[in-house]
Amino acid sequence: MHGGRLGLGQGTALYLGAVLGPGVLALPALAAAAAGPASMISWALLLLLGVPVALTFAALGARYPDGGGVSSFVARAFGPRASACVGWLFYAAVPVGVLAGALAGGNYLVAVLGLPQGAEYGAAAVILTVAVAANHAGLQVSGRLQLVLAGLLVLLLAGATVFALPHVSADRFTPFMPDGWLSVGSAALALFYAFSGWEAASHLSAEFADPRRHLPRATAITLSIVGALYLGLSFVTIGVLGDGARTSAVPLMDLLVTGLGDGARGLTAAAAVCLSLGAVNTFIAGAARLGAALGRDGALPGPLAKGGSAGQVPRRSLTVQALLIGALALVAWLLPLGIDPLMRATSAFLAAVTAAGMAASLRLLRRGTPMWWGALVATVFTVVVMAFSGWLLILPVLVGGAAMLYMRFRNRPRRPADGRHAGTGTDAEAGTAGTGTGTATCTASHAAEEESTGDAPSAAR
Repeated sequence: MHGGRLGLGQGTALYLGAVLGPGVLALPALAAAAAGPASMISWALLLLLGVPVALTFAALGARYPDGGGVSSFVARAFGPRASACVGWLFYAAVPVGVLAGALAGGNYLVAVLGLPQGAEYGAAAVILTVAVAANHAGLQVSGRLQLVLAGLLVLLLAGATVFALPHVSADRFTPFMPDGWLSVGSAALALFYAFSGWEAASHLSAEFADPRRHLPRATAITLSIVGALYLGLSFVTIGVLGDGARTSAVPLMDLLVTGLGDGARGLTAAAAVCLSLGAVNTFIAGAARLGAALGRDGALPGPLAKGGSAGQVPRRSLTVQALLIGALALVAWLLPLGIDPLMRATSAFLAAVTAAGMAASLRLLRRGTPMWWGALVATVFTVVVMAFSGWLLILPVLVGGAAMLYMRFRNRPRRPADGRHAGTGTDAEAGTAGTGTGTATCTASHAAEEESTGDAPSAAR
């Protein structure tokens, strides 16, 4: 940390915690259930998609560091209403996603301790409470916690792959595609949850001590680690568990037990809880800062902006996130909802956010450059993945529509007497809602710099 800001080590740990999230505890089984051995194609495709998405978000975050993350990029490209829609989508996705992640860790704990069905919600509540408390204490605390959790996470996944590898059997890869090509798309939607951390991490760009230097490095390190671990995990899951991967609620534990014996059960459960905590910690941190940025820019009530400056703790926005998570957890426990629908709903939200962010990059990056072409490919691929959401697409449509209505009917604040645009950090700290253009108004101040770096928005050219 430097002056309350993230250094390269803690920033990379937060990125790892976001991308290598608790989805790996359950997603190998969900993907195998959807496509069998062909789910490995889904893993590989999403890894390829993750490269341009990660590099594009890193480039934009380094140029425009802001707690609004993807929504701030969209504001620069398409204006405040589109930005509000994207911000609301992510803000709504986080309670669903972190609940699914916490439940994934809870399932492992229940499996080891032999607890009754439903006890995973109690374990999830503990994970969520610790993550909220860590964020309430500030990124210095949550960043240090993340360094430890990221190390445990990498060791867990690497150990599961290495120790299970000798037990791989070629017979378990046939038939390779029992449910046809469409099953690959269905598996890809489920797996999108595991590759959605770049959106969450983009909201932390302003927290880096040196975004232009640290963001690309943190992204490159994370991409390398994620690629190796995910490809290895997808291979051994099919090669070791075979058809059993389709029905296992704890596939990572099954891999470690196969490689190390029953003594690995307790270790895996403890590591799984830490794994869940790491991702939940990062997503809540990103959502809290997004809420403050949306309050600053008028897309959410102005009082949420308090504490949203870099290095501060946006406790009001964090409290709103905690309340949303608690309400959703209660509903999910009463129904009850399983992990699969929660993860797929999160994927539908985050696929829409990713598509919007990539579309914005097509306007903010210089046309025809390798980065621009990569963003174009990522945009098309993400839209294809979204198509497999089916009826779940109703969720982002409803939330986006609500954001549009809020932006249309909210009261416009008075322009400050000194002529500054409402929604700046100073006004936001006073609890005044912005005009909805707070992020976008920064564009002109960066115009000369963007021209010099070759990344001026197409509209300015």
